[in-house]
Amino acid sequence: MYLISVLLFALSANLDNFTVAITFGMRKIKMNYFINFLIAVITGAGTFFSMWIGKMIGRFFPVSVSNTLGSVILILIGLWFLKDFFKKPKEPQQSRQDEKVNLNTMLKDPEKADMDSSGTIDVRESAILALALTINNFGMGVGASISGLNICATTVFTFLISMVSITLGYRVGKGFIPESLCRFVPLISGGIVIALGIFEMLI
Repeated sequence: MYLISVLLFALSANLDNFTVAITFGMRKIKMNYFINFLIAVITGAGTFFSMWIGKMIGRFFPVSVSNTLGSVILILIGLWFLKDFFKKPKEPQQSRQDEKVNLNTMLKDPEKADMDSSGTIDVRESAILALALTINNFGMGVGASISGLNICATTVFTFLISMVSITLGYRVGKGFIPESLCRFVPLISGGIVIALGIFEMLI
């Protein structure tokens, strides 16, 4: 049964990777297989680190309490994703400060990951992008570990699905898939994380 939980986590953790790759494909921003591999490695390492922290936290509680606590954390994170989907978008502001590229803006506008506007994602840009993706999933990794997910299996599946999701997303993006569909990612991801939390609470 734990394999289902691991798959749910890996799928949810890589939805952002999928939509980022769609954007790159639509904008014809090139990224090779090494860049894909590097992003997957950093994402997997981030998953391992966040789950290791969760495991350390879980040692302070009985197994039953840890499982419930981790499940509640996952459900709350899922609700947070849903809030991002349903909240009213802010009006764009014309200030230089808003134009600065940071980890948050990369996820909201992946095209800005190509910081030198070269039309290609290089090693430095991919590492920064992967860091943004990893930080975005950090809390989910902590909650999943506390609830009892296997760290090694989850890390491996997160790595593998990252490789697949970026490759598939890039090809989908090049196929002229409407960019408007990407706005549903928080809704889908939130639903998966909530389902994972409920599933972990019941088993």
